[in-house]
Amino acid sequence: MATTRGGGSGATGKRNGPRDLKAGIELLWGERGQPARGPKPSLTPRRIADEAVAVADAEGLDAVSMGRVAAGLGVSGMALYRYVPGKTELVELMVEVALEDVPDLSAEAGGWRAGLTAWSRRSWEVYRRHGWLLAATAMRRQIMGPHQLGWLDAAHAVLEPTGLGAADRQRTVLLLIGEVRSIAQQAADFDEEHSREWGRLTDELLERHAERFPALTRAIAHGAFAPEEEDDPLAFGLERILDGVQVLVDRAARD
Repeated sequence: MATTRGGGSGATGKRNGPRDLKAGIELLWGERGQPARGPKPSLTPRRIADEAVAVADAEGLDAVSMGRVAAGLGVSGMALYRYVPGKTELVELMVEVALEDVPDLSAEAGGWRAGLTAWSRRSWEVYRRHGWLLAATAMRRQIMGPHQLGWLDAAHAVLEPTGLGAADRQRTVLLLIGEVRSIAQQAADFDEEHSREWGRLTDELLERHAERFPALTRAIAHGAFAPEEEDDPLAFGLERILDGVQVLVDRAARD
């Protein structure tokens, strides 16, 4: 899911004046009423968002435009504006589609730690399926829909029985989101050929300048940059974060 400090689309549609936030909320929350008269709408915001998600999944967020989505739906670009005011609102709808599988952790065995582990891994899977979600939920304010808030609610529900205060619960959620997003960004940026070339050049540099970076040279010699033996990039950071949260939970129990 997105960061809840900010998280914004990072993309704006063309508009003649300031954004109508109330209209954006109504659209995102499905509160916009249908006209009582006139022909039945041929499209829906959800259908438009689904098409935009398909484009973004295949080609990235930059490939999404009102015109491109309209073409995929077989309508004119102007026809989309009857349903969605612009790209900003479209991207917010796309985020809602990506996050629609809100996790139900009520039956998760193993307490808060198992619950947060499941929550984090499901979040990681969403980012793996929708690589564009990183850009769509960058660190800027955005309107959040029911699915995005549902993810946040699920994490807070897991943490409520721990005795942690509300602020510490929210900080914990932000740490987990940050870890998931960091791993997702690394995966998005990874290029195997570039990685091999980087490794070769770094080895050559350290051979020539080992005396300037002795600790790093020793670390590399002992496998600091060796490929991970297990195919689980989330494991190390997630476990360390939860170890730290356990300290807070234990402290709260003593107090």
